[in-house]
Amino acid sequence: MPPVKRLILDADRCTSCLQCEMACSLHHEGLFAPAFSRIKVFEFEHGARNIPYTCTQCDEAWCLHACPTSAISINAGLGTKVVDEALCVGCKVCTIACPYGTINYNTRSGKVVKCDLCDGDPACADICPTDAIRYALPGTEGTVLSPAANEEQAASTASTKGTEASPGASI
Repeated sequence: MPPVKRLILDADRCTSCLQCEMACSLHHEGLFAPAFSRIKVFEFEHGARNIPYTCTQCDEAWCLHACPTSAISINAGLGTKVVDEALCVGCKVCTIACPYGTINYNTRSGKVVKCDLCDGDPACADICPTDAIRYALPGTEGTVLSPAANEEQAASTASTKGTEASPGASI
């Protein structure tokens, strides 16, 4: 099976604008309501650090194995774990089984909800103005650098320009 795209979350780029939460709730619920979003932005240190967070589509998939009605299955094409609302009874066992807390109970539907990558076109990644959320193949994380990493890379490049490494030295 070829590698599948994943959400790549870069906390260094997140400004806590919450556009990802709004886009997610609009896509899935038809309204702007962060409470119904499948992605959340957590603020730490009084807003000095913002971290977007959602289902990582983990290989272990404890939620899938815990579901007593088999309402969670794997979308083979995307590798996502998806909830079938017709089979979900809202028992919340999967929310307890998920070690990351990324499955939530939806009070409007009485069912659980989790990120499904918007069927391969994640609204959160499309709307993110700072590229804190990207939808890409694993291993491409380094292509978008954080501001701090950009400065470090620039300083490193400037210090090595015009010099040659001595034998046995690594750059």
